[in-house]
Parts: sequence; structure tokens; C-alpha cells
Amino acid sequence: MTHMPVELMMLAYAVVWLFVIILVTTVLSLQQRSIGQLAGARDDLPAPTGTYARGLRNVENHKEGLILFAPLVLIAAWTQNLDSYTALGAQLFFWGRIAHGVLYFVGVPWLRTLAWLVGIVGTAMIACAVIF
Repeated sequence: MTHMPVELMMLAYAVVWLFVIILVTTVLSLQQRSIGQLAGARDDLPAPTGTYARGLRNVENHKEGLILFAPLVLIAAWTQNLDSYTALGAQLFFWGRIAHGVLYFVGVPWLRTLAWLVGIVGTAMIACAVIF
């Protein structure tokens, strides 16, 4: 097996995290929806509320983070522009996203925002390494 750079490993973990929060949100949807409603066209469903609604927003927010993070990591890897700075950025992104996701599910607003900022700083670190 070849050694995978930290940056690519963090990207893979972040994708797995997206899968986890999608599954959790799906389970939470069953508190407000029947399986029949979920299997149907979903045209006339009432707006989600509570933890389920936070889960849906959590998934969308994480997708937005991945849209920024993933191409930067792939560009850095492709151009062999990986170093301790990009590794730290990738780790900040991943752990910031984990904290953000957990805090989002439980409804903790200010710490959640701080965790989001940690992920953004990590993404910005990789962007700087790629661009400059």
C-alpha cells in the first residue's frame, strides 16, 4: 500500500464525515416523516423542524466547505505543493468540520461558528499554498 499524504487523507475523512451526517439526518427525518412520505415524491411535505432541520443545514454547509476544500487539496497534491503548512490546514479543516457538525446537531450557536471559522482558516491555508 502506498502512503497517502495527510491532505488527501483529511479529504477522504471529510467525505466519510459527509456520509455520516447524511445518514444521521436521514434517521432524524424518520422522527417527522413516515417511510411512505420519504419514498414518495415529497411534494407536499411540511418544513422540517428541530434537529432534523439542523441536520439538513449541516449537510448543506459541509457540502459547501468541501466544494472549497477538495479542489484546493487536489491541486496541491497534483502540483506536489504539499508541506507541513498544507497538512496543518487540512487537519484544521477536518477537525473544524467535525466540531462544527456535532455542534450544529446539538444546537450550540457560537462555538459552532468558531468551529466553522477553524475550517475556513484551514481551507485558506491550503489556498495560500496553492496560489502563492
